Amino acid sequence: MSSLEKEFLDKIEKHKGVIFKISKMYMDNQDDQNDLYQEIIYQAWKSYGDFQGRSDFSTWLYRTALNTAIVFLRSEKKRSFIQNQSFDNLNVHQENYNDSYDVNMKMMYDAIHQLSSIDKALIFFFLEDFPGKEIANQLGITEGNARVKLNRAKMRLKEIIEKQRNIL
Repeated sequence: MSSLEKEFLDKIEKHKGVIFKISKMYMDNQDDQNDLYQEIIYQAWKSYGDFQGRSDFSTWLYRTALNTAIVFLRSEKKRSFIQNQSFDNLNVHQENYNDSYDVNMKMMYDAIHQLSSIDKALIFFFLEDFPGKEIANQLGITEGNARVKLNRAKMRLKEIIEKQRNIL
């Protein structure tokens, strides 16, 4: 193993939680989450040679992971899968959740899956405690626009969760 490979693997190991969270936010079943996780690592490795260190590795990985997730979600493979499945099959299957924390986490992820790709990214950055300026930089928009979009995304997420609670 080359020193470049080892360096990359060490950095990925340190930041694998980011990849896991993005995979979970963008894909609703375990197999697709695993596929996206692997695709993010693959895409990160492919472009690692171009990483020039002008930003932190974590910042670069966030952007790479989000871009990969959006492309993965929109890929022809995923579109054909969605067109050939009923909506019931697309939902995360109810598991045996006894702990209210697990129920709330499942409800949150189910709600996040209903958001647009950009709203998912905004919620992800919010949950990771990114400041507005960093969110704006990551998404290539102004800080004011990022704050407005984030507030709208949070409102949509809250509405979805409230609807879920009313159904239960």
